[in-house]
Amino acid sequence: MLRARTRYARPVAATMTGEPGSRQTRPGLIRSLLDRFGHLVHELSKFATVGGVAFLVDFALFNFMTAVQDVEQVTAKTISTVVAATFAFLGNRFWTWRHRRGGNPAREYALFFFFNAVGLGITVAVLAISRYGLGQVWPEVFQTPLADNIASYLVGTGLATLFRFWSYRRFVFVPAGTPAVPEAKHDRHRA
Repeated sequence: MLRARTRYARPVAATMTGEPGSRQTRPGLIRSLLDRFGHLVHELSKFATVGGVAFLVDFALFNFMTAVQDVEQVTAKTISTVVAATFAFLGNRFWTWRHRRGGNPAREYALFFFFNAVGLGITVAVLAISRYGLGQVWPEVFQTPLADNIASYLVGTGLATLFRFWSYRRFVFVPAGTPAVPEAKHDRHRA
């Protein structure tokens, strides 16, 4: 029995140590990916959590104002979106990217809402392409409530969320002392 353990222990140990001729194991690949991209995965999970809660705030507040308070839909949606976006800004600034706090919260807030508006434009564009572009070719498929929800909430919101994550990380929540736009370097002595 002892001999069997020794026979099997050697190949496992060789694969774990990365000796020449041994194959790379999955845990080594996963570990190297986590070492390289772990901080990004961590930020993305926090960003998704804040966004999910902001979505629930938007949804609950909109439905409360329209169903219980009898507020007109467009007005209710405007109010619920501003409240949810403010919540998302605070969550992202003080939790997701707390380690990247810049020096000007007013600038961050203005850029945050600007990129939110671009993200909203992405979502609306995907819905318009589905409903009015593809809907002209296959109206029975693309001009349905199901297609509208898939285009708007799955595809549009998915693309807009990726854009928002990139833009917030790149332009809004930059580390203190980091220039917002990289400066161009000119080498006049090169031929």
